[in-house]
Amino acid sequence: MSPAQDVVGAAAAPGGSPILPRVWHGVEYRQLADLEVARELFEFAAAVWPPHPALGLALGAWVDGHRLAGAVVTEQAGAAALLYGPVVVESRLGHGEGARPPGATEIESDPLEVATQLVSAAVDHAAAAGLETVFARPQGLDRVWVRFGFIPVPEGALPEALRGRRGAGLFAYRGGSALWSLRADPARDEAIRESAGARRAIGGPRPGEPAESPAPLAPDPAPIARRRRPARRAG
Repeated sequence: MSPAQDVVGAAAAPGGSPILPRVWHGVEYRQLADLEVARELFEFAAAVWPPHPALGLALGAWVDGHRLAGAVVTEQAGAAALLYGPVVVESRLGHGEGARPPGATEIESDPLEVATQLVSAAVDHAAAAGLETVFARPQGLDRVWVRFGFIPVPEGALPEALRGRRGAGLFAYRGGSALWSLRADPARDEAIRESAGARRAIGGPRPGEPAESPAPLAPDPAPIARRRRPARRAG
């Protein structure tokens, strides 16, 4: 069970789709009704903002019901989506007055845990929306991605509409399991073949060509004959 499934207030929509908001340790995770507030958070953290954000797939982490402390925004292309974030600002976690008032709910103040909850909610939400594949940039959160079934994939796995986005490295999630293979995509396969140029430059075989047989080993050099000295005679 993923951490975000163990929440207060999570309900099931017709067909089993999860309904936000959901609450985890005093932090509320719900859809963003206004992308501008999330954009300000991304700019504050100097994070990459999507050129074409999908409002219906943007999620926020709210403290005290009104202060946005974290967000993950999605760019969609057909049945695939690329996640931007999660971005979490540590200074915005906790109660605004700095101390927890008597009787107030304890708030999760670990940014990594909040980021984990955002990823979990984003994956559940994307699956409920019928998306087949979710992509994400590593951002140093490799352990988080692997925890939810994301696996490293080549850049050419991105749909054409999502290529050229900033960032290095790529993870992908499909169907809640890391055990899947990429479907046939001629354009993607061609991009992967082109990326093999560096390998060919150092003598590797071209795609589709059999590997050259290794050169035969040179025979061992002939042993050097040594002349035996005659034995000395006893005087």
